[in-house]
Amino acid sequence: MNAPIGDLRTLVLNADMQPLSWAPLSVWSWQDAFVAVMQQRVIQVKTYEDVKVYSASQSFEVPAVIALKRYRKRKSAAFTRYHVFLRDEFTCQYCGQRFPAKELTFDHVVPRSRGGVSSWTNIVACCGADNLRKGNLTPQQAGMRLLRQPFIPTPYELDAAARRLPRMKTELHQTWMDFLYWGSELET
Repeated sequence: MNAPIGDLRTLVLNADMQPLSWAPLSVWSWQDAFVAVMQQRVIQVKTYEDVKVYSASQSFEVPAVIALKRYRKRKSAAFTRYHVFLRDEFTCQYCGQRFPAKELTFDHVVPRSRGGVSSWTNIVACCGADNLRKGNLTPQQAGMRLLRQPFIPTPYELDAAARRLPRMKTELHQTWMDFLYWGSELET
C-alpha cells in the first residue's frame, strides 16, 4: 500500500459505470464510500488490495471504486473559478499560453465599469500580464483579440476538457484506471 489509509479516496461512478464527474473527478473519502456500501446505497465495484478496516468482530475491505445504483443526470455546470479555467483549458484567452491555475486570473470581456456582468459569457481565463494590458478596456479598445468567445459549457464539455489535461500518475490510483479511460484510444 502506497498511501496511508487516511489518504485513500474512492472513485464514484454513475450507474452507467462512467465517472460521475471528471471536472473535478468524482471521488469521496473512503469512509463516506464505506458507509454508503454498508447502507447499500451504492454498489462496491472494486476494493483496495491488502487494505482492510476492522471492527471488534469483523474485517472489511476498503472500497476503491463504487457505482451509484441509479443513474444521476447532470443538468448544468456550476459557474466556478475552476470550471472557467477548465472550459478555457487553463489557457489565457488572449496570448494562448497555458498556465497553472495560480497564475491565471479572470477577465471580464466587457468590463464591469462598462456594464459587463460576471457570467459564463463575459468571463475568460487570462494571464496576469494580459489582464494588466487590457485593464478597463474592451478587447477591441486594447488592440487584443480573444482566441474564442466565452460560452456556457455543458458538464460533458467540461468532462472532455478535464480528460485532455495532463495528469500526474500519482493523482490517479492504479485501481481506478479500468474505469477512467474507456472512451479513449487503446495504445498499440
